[in-house]
Amino acid sequence: MLGNKTYIPRPKEIERRWFIIDATDKPLGRLAAKIAYILRGKHKAIYTPHLDTGDYVIVINAEKIKLTGQKLTKKELYSYSGYPGGLKVTTYEKMLQKAPERIIERTVWGMLPKNRLGRKMFKKLKVYRGEEHPHQPQKPEPLELDL
Repeated sequence: MLGNKTYIPRPKEIERRWFIIDATDKPLGRLAAKIAYILRGKHKAIYTPHLDTGDYVIVINAEKIKLTGQKLTKKELYSYSGYPGGLKVTTYEKMLQKAPERIIERTVWGMLPKNRLGRKMFKKLKVYRGEEHPHQPQKPEPLELDL
């Protein structure tokens, strides 16, 4: 047998960094794709599909996100309770006024694996409506995305 072994990082060896992203005038889908990429850890050399090697991401100014075309008025979000007549439909325009954080969270969630690993990754995403966030002690590094 050859002496070359594939390196698999142990969970305690994984270093987690904190990044802060300003969502002002960034296209929703492109921003969400970059966030999902960081949450999964694909930007690291130690990326392993079955491990959570990703970093924490703080998104500020979620209310200033940009939706291209007529998505703001025409695209709809669906929520179904599971009961007859339990379908709720709302537009992105209403959702942006009510809870802009949920728009980014839903979009990023759609790009993560749908299993316990994906749920673990999703918990590292922190989205805030405005400039303020309670994560100053973690010393987040600003991340500039060229979208």
